[in-house]
Amino acid sequence: MAPKRNPLNLNPLQLKTLTLLQAIARIPDLSRKEGDGMLVSNLGQPHGDHFHLGDALVNTRDATGLFNEAAWIALERKGLIKSMFPNAAVLTPEGLAYETGLADAILNHADHGGH
Repeated sequence: MAPKRNPLNLNPLQLKTLTLLQAIARIPDLSRKEGDGMLVSNLGQPHGDHFHLGDALVNTRDATGLFNEAAWIALERKGLIKSMFPNAAVLTPEGLAYETGLADAILNHADHGGH
């Protein structure tokens, strides 16, 4: 039997927030190893309708959870992060490994084709 999709029943805001925190954890300038997890910080404040996250473009509407304490509290309660809202979070191994299914939908990677 295939594993259940979204086994912790995260809501859409929580899924988007976790997806973005996972993406930030892969950016060396914004993250570092912390115990068995990854500390993410320097989240910045998006302005306009999009912002850059590493080599990805993210619509600001998909990032509201980065600045929503309730989303962080829910992710912490489910064991996916240790919150230091609003400045930083430590993604737990479970949080790093959780498959949100949204990375391709909200992390837009442009093909700059040699520009």
